[in-house]
Amino acid sequence: MKIYVVDDELEIRKTLKNILEDENYEVEDFANRKSLLKSLTKERPDLILLDVWMGKDDGLEILEECKKIYPLIPIVMISGHGTIEIAVNATKRGAVDFLEKPLSISKVLDTIQKVLSKEPSDIPETKLEFDPIIGNSNAVKKIKFAIAQAASTNARVFIYGENGTGKELVAKTIVMNSKRKNNPYLEINCAAIPEELIESELFGYEKGAFTGAVDKKIGKFEAAHTGTIFLDEICDMSLITQAKVLRILQEQRFERLGGNESIQVDVRVIAATNIPVEDAIKEGKFREDLYYRLNVVPIVVPPLRERRSDIPLLLDYYMKSAIEENDIPPKKIDNDAIQLLTNHFWPGNIRELKNIVERLCIMTIGDTIKGKDVKEALQGFKKAEEIFEQGELKKAKEEFERQYIIKTLQLNDGNVSKTSKILGVERTHLYRKLKALNIQIDNLSE
Repeated sequence: MKIYVVDDELEIRKTLKNILEDENYEVEDFANRKSLLKSLTKERPDLILLDVWMGKDDGLEILEECKKIYPLIPIVMISGHGTIEIAVNATKRGAVDFLEKPLSISKVLDTIQKVLSKEPSDIPETKLEFDPIIGNSNAVKKIKFAIAQAASTNARVFIYGENGTGKELVAKTIVMNSKRKNNPYLEINCAAIPEELIESELFGYEKGAFTGAVDKKIGKFEAAHTGTIFLDEICDMSLITQAKVLRILQEQRFERLGGNESIQVDVRVIAATNIPVEDAIKEGKFREDLYYRLNVVPIVVPPLRERRSDIPLLLDYYMKSAIEENDIPPKKIDNDAIQLLTNHFWPGNIRELKNIVERLCIMTIGDTIKGKDVKEALQGFKKAEEIFEQGELKKAKEEFERQYIIKTLQLNDGNVSKTSKILGVERTHLYRKLKALNIQIDNLSE
């Protein structure tokens, strides 16, 4: 495999060339933009190591020129003055990774091996009219391509992903790019609604249908007529309710509880789950026939640990948001802090990253977030990572969730309403979580 080394410092070029040739790579080195671009017109290397500062030449501009010649060529940027702005800019322009000087030989070799072991992406560039999804990784490109394909149809979509990966955002992006974007869109968290209430929520009821039904109520499916309904955590829905949802998908009609009138609806259904559906089917918790009805267009949202190259972009976005929303002075973040955040396991995915960044922006003294600040902010989540490394994913998730809820409650002085709002769940769902995870807080309040 052939690697180009592009740096205006002779000693760095020599060192990298010798090391890489010892690893059986074929290497050519270049001191400036002109010689590099001339060679690129003749051949395509497998990878380019490119310095950000090249004397009179701007490495980021060279990056863009290389990408115009070979759009899919992997380029790793090198810099002796790494900042989050440069890392974000390089990622936006197509860099696959970012190395800081002084270079670590093991880090350089590991990065090259990681990049070259990946198959080149053949995912076409996708332009969405409504595009709130942040990232430039292949994983994000796949999601955006799938969204574009799904949005142009009325097909049902099943979204898979761990808690906090952004399944709700994917669902909303599909809707906002579809022909139904100006029609009703309703989100239902099936895990947050008690089993005895979910049928009345979804299908509505007639006056006198049960004790307390003093008036007729329109359900979510009826309210979403001509639009879209998003059924989040659908595997937590009762089997009885699943049967009724299956009938709606088959016949596009249903009856309110306590009623005989058949109501016809035109509703597109998008569903999501954070657990393996196949396991839920084997355990008798989810209907196989409903799964096949829903799983027309599957979209997998990967955990944050599988798209680490997007973290600089996410950091930049959430830092700006936190500073603006909390009306606090601007903050910078140093390289040690960026590295720690990039290497963190993120069991809570993007939701955890967003809250950690907001906490750092609020709690850090001074105008720079440093490595020690990040270490303090991440202390409570170490146990979950250790458990995961032992191969017990379920326990790791539970331990992270437990620690995450406890810390959020503590930051809000035990106030359940504020905590549930920050976590994005209903209060009743939060109370059930407290019980299930055996969380006891002395000063709980509404």
